Amino acid sequence: MNRTGKALQARHVDAGSCNGCEQELTSLTNRFYDFQHQGLDIVASPRHADVLIVTGPVNDTMYLPLHTVWNAMPSPKWLMAIGDCAAGCGVFQSAYASHGGVAKALQTPDVVVKGCPPEPQQILDALKQLRLNASGV
Repeated sequence: MNRTGKALQARHVDAGSCNGCEQELTSLTNRFYDFQHQGLDIVASPRHADVLIVTGPVNDTMYLPLHTVWNAMPSPKWLMAIGDCAAGCGVFQSAYASHGGVAKALQTPDVVVKGCPPEPQQILDALKQLRLNASGV
């Protein structure tokens, strides 16, 4: 697969997080990180996405929508867990409505960025690495 020059299109799903990871993910759009000029973008439709970014422990309410988004994405596709909750080791793992992270609710993620919340640079580095790997460079 050769995707050289093509931006990595990401679809984000908040699967019941506290919004800490979303704030860090959103900061990638500011002038300092400017992730669009690095070949990365967030898209609204899963049909346009290459990677699914999940934040949160995957609660009961978001279990089915998460599967719906994942199944709507064309192959090849990648799964990325951002934050300890999505990675399966966060503070909400034992909550009654939690499914214990992406690995238990969907499948083992291709990329995991741990932290509560992880720093924007960690997220950006992981996305850039995934873009390089996806392009076959």
